[in-house]
Amino acid sequence: MATDYDEVRSDVKESQDRSLEALQSANAPDARSVIKELDEADALDEGLTPGGEIVAEELIVQVIPQAADEFTCYSCFLVRHRSQLARESNGHSYCIECEG
Repeated sequence: MATDYDEVRSDVKESQDRSLEALQSANAPDARSVIKELDEADALDEGLTPGGEIVAEELIVQVIPQAADEFTCYSCFLVRHRSQLARESNGHSYCIECEG
């Protein structure tokens, strides 16, 4: 007698049916309640740093203008010293690392 190996075995079929029935009868949360919970969690996370600490003060950053002996690479957008200038073309400067 030939065996059809593509056919699902009866014991596997029964366990799949039981699993599906269990999932369907389970008390799944409403999609709207899940979205509401996620929104509330996001609202709480707004004042937290990646470490979970609450920051209640403004951060002050001093911006230093580009010096005369520096350039901004048009490829990697990093400020480099003129000694790292590889080439200039069409008004754009490229560093040694990007041209390497």
